[in-house]
Amino acid sequence: MPRIRGKRPRLPRTRAGRRRLVRGLVAACVLALAPTTWLYTSTGDRIGTVADAPAAGVAVVFGAGLWDGQPSPYLADRLDAAVRLYRADKVRAVLVTGDNSRATYDEPDAMRGYLVRHGVPDRRVVSDFAGFDTWDSCVRAKKVFGVDRAVLVSQGFHIRRAVALCEAAGVRSFGVGVDARHDATWYYGGTRELFAAGKALLDAVFRPAPTFLGPKEPGVARALEGS
Repeated sequence: MPRIRGKRPRLPRTRAGRRRLVRGLVAACVLALAPTTWLYTSTGDRIGTVADAPAAGVAVVFGAGLWDGQPSPYLADRLDAAVRLYRADKVRAVLVTGDNSRATYDEPDAMRGYLVRHGVPDRRVVSDFAGFDTWDSCVRAKKVFGVDRAVLVSQGFHIRRAVALCEAAGVRSFGVGVDARHDATWYYGGTRELFAAGKALLDAVFRPAPTFLGPKEPGVARALEGS
């Protein structure tokens, strides 16, 4: 049986052709890195720890998956940071935003239960059941819950994207980047962010409507009322 040989790519033979190839490769690299560069330049120094966070009234915690109906270790780390923000009087309300697109999967209620078990009063926790991705969560925080300023909580590999998108949605933000164990999930999350940065830039530029918007809700305003 004859062996099928693929054609090897050939480099341009002329100097001008090689220059065009190099310029094309450089341009492709610049375009590929542009979204990530935008994330870093647009968020500046508004990323830090719980101790660095300003008093903002509201913390927004993004969902990060459930294990057997309970917050995954990554999500628990985010919620622990929110508890520390509350105990430090940096925030007086916590908006938990996540996926509840099906009856058997309810991130916000699991997040609420965790916070309450760790000392955050139930009246201070507000649930967003339609935070299907970071852009949706940011837009809904602004348009549905009336959040103008917030401390955002997520892992370090995601927090700059969260801050950039919430800023684009009209929420003045400071991001708390939670330390994370460098396991397979961390490496997957970091790799995923390289691709998610491109979508984030498109979301910030074109500002699409979220999957579900719905009417305004007074939950955050009520949580902030009183002492």
